Amino acid sequence: MAQPSGEQAGTGGLELVEHGKLEVEGRLVDASNVTLFCGIELDGVQAKAVYKPVRGERPLWDFPDGTLAGREVATALISATSGLGAVPPTVLRDGPFGVGMVQLWIDTTEDDLVDVRAPEDVPPDWRVVLHAHDRSGEPAVLAHADHPGMRELAALDIVVNNTDRKGGHVLGAVDGRIYGVDHGICLHTEPKLRTVLWGWIGEPLPEEITAKLAALPGKLDGDLGSALEPHLTTAEIRAVAERAEQLLAAGTFPEPGDDWRAIPWPLF
Repeated sequence: MAQPSGEQAGTGGLELVEHGKLEVEGRLVDASNVTLFCGIELDGVQAKAVYKPVRGERPLWDFPDGTLAGREVATALISATSGLGAVPPTVLRDGPFGVGMVQLWIDTTEDDLVDVRAPEDVPPDWRVVLHAHDRSGEPAVLAHADHPGMRELAALDIVVNNTDRKGGHVLGAVDGRIYGVDHGICLHTEPKLRTVLWGWIGEPLPEEITAKLAALPGKLDGDLGSALEPHLTTAEIRAVAERAEQLLAAGTFPEPGDDWRAIPWPLF
C-alpha cells in the first residue's frame, strides 16, 4: 500500500488522521499520559499516528477547563491558520479507546536540534541557552540549532503560552521541516512559558513572523475563533490575540520572566 508523502503531511495528512482506520500497535511508555502508537490507513494510504485518548489523561489542577487533547488540537489549528511553526496534522476524533487526539507520526532524521553538550562541542551556528555543570562538575551548556523553523516554533510557543517545550518536542523531519509536538499544556491565560528555545532573546522578529502575528487577531475574530471554541474558553481565545499583539508591539524575542521557571524539567 502507498505511504504518505511529504505533501500528505499537510492537507492529505489531515484527512488521513481524521478519517483513517486506527490500529493500536503499542504504547509510548515515557509519556505522562496514555499515548498510543498506531497504524492508520485510508483508501490504501498507510501511515503511523499518535493517539492520546481523553480517558487516559491525568487531570491538572491549573488546567481545569477542557481536555489536554483539545489543547493539542487548538495549538495545531492556530499554527496551521497563522502559519507560525509547523505542527503535524492533528484532530480530535473517536478511536479504539474513545475520543482522543490523533496526530500524524513524523519520521525524523538522526540530527540533534536541541542538546546538552560540552561548550567546545557546540556547533558555531547554534544558540546557547543555559550554562551549567554535569554530574562530574565539568562545564556543560544547553543549546539548540539556529534554524528558521525553530524561530517560528519559538514564536508559536509565545503565542500559545507553551508550558512544556522540551528538547524532545522539537522534531527535524526527513522532509526538511521542523515540527513541534506535545502541546497538551498550552493556552493558559496566565503567563506560563517554559521552553528550551530561548536562543534569540532580544533579537528582532523576522518580517515573516511579524506578518503572521499581525494577521492572527483578525483570524481569531473569524473562522479560527469559531474552530477553537469547542476546545478553549472565551478568555483563553482572547489571550491568544493579546499575546500576539504584545509580541508584535515588542518587535523582539522576549526574555524569561522572573515569576515562573522558564525552562521545563526534564529538558527532554
